[in-house]
Amino acid sequence: MPPEFVKSDPSMWEAIYADPSIPLDRPLVRMIIKDQRRVSRRYLYPIARIVSRVLVAVISILKRLAPGRWMSLRTMDALCLWFLRRFVAPDAVELLIRHFVVETNLVNFIIRNTPADIEPVTLRPTTLAGLGDNAVVEHDINVYDVLIALEGVDVEAPERLDFSHLDVPALDPERRHPRLMRLDIQTALCLMNIPFCIALSLEEFRRAIHSLRFDDSFLEILAVLTKDETYRHWKMGGLSLWMDTNVDVPQLVYRHALVCEYAHAHLSKIADGGR
Repeated sequence: MPPEFVKSDPSMWEAIYADPSIPLDRPLVRMIIKDQRRVSRRYLYPIARIVSRVLVAVISILKRLAPGRWMSLRTMDALCLWFLRRFVAPDAVELLIRHFVVETNLVNFIIRNTPADIEPVTLRPTTLAGLGDNAVVEHDINVYDVLIALEGVDVEAPERLDFSHLDVPALDPERRHPRLMRLDIQTALCLMNIPFCIALSLEEFRRAIHSLRFDDSFLEILAVLTKDETYRHWKMGGLSLWMDTNVDVPQLVYRHALVCEYAHAHLSKIADGGR
């Protein structure tokens, strides 16, 4: 009988990378792991997370007394683009741009495979500059528009699925720009959440947060359309009928991005015949 083999010092990151249940391509997994292993993720993120929640809570309270926009959306976009160019690692910026494309692909897949009376979404930025022009607000509105368009529609698997336009084009995170810091994406989300709260009205900010609760709704729709139970395994158990905006927004945004990546990767696999 061969002696039992026990690895004395297993690596958490090696195990995550090797995990066969992760449907993502290995280069993408490697990029995400690299981002999570940044020094800022370990030492700055815990502080940024607390500071962000406190400041957003204070701003929200003050906005009840003085409602409205405290910053134009154009200024918010310019500030965030400047921050991403100078303080956020290019790989993290690429992951952020990629999310907009991936979620649009998922939204358009649902539109093309249901009788929803709505045109496909066009928000597919390929450059950092493409995140301007109210892209963040438009990104949230697209989620609401497609769900409203599905009112009264029988969502069921079509005879033949339309898998067109699931590609992710080459993305430009502007690596040529010198960075003063190379923050990870979670720390960056914590810091960018502050100008979002300042620029958006309270109702817009609540709407943006609540859009994250529709992840389970989209996963259920994808499960029905594809007749694939896998999508239901990634549900969080959040109910879209339950309005609660007192949450850790950057953390939920990060999970939302991962769920979209999982769903998109699995959809691409189905499109390729399950390979």
